Amino acid sequence: MRKFIVSATVALVATVSFAAPSQAGYYSYDYQPYCFIKKVKAYDYYGNVVIKRIKVCK
Repeated sequence: MRKFIVSATVALVATVSFAAPSQAGYYSYDYQPYCFIKKVKAYDYYGNVVIKRIKVCK
């Protein structure tokens, strides 16, 4: 019986240790980053207008 409890405890610890890092990427308290597309106008070597779209998140 003691071997069963020890092996169950080891399996539980291994499962929790692998599950914890996978949750690290989520934002807590329903935080969602505010993102918008910023347009930057520039000119190339020949004088043509080049519009770059840049994603900015706060």
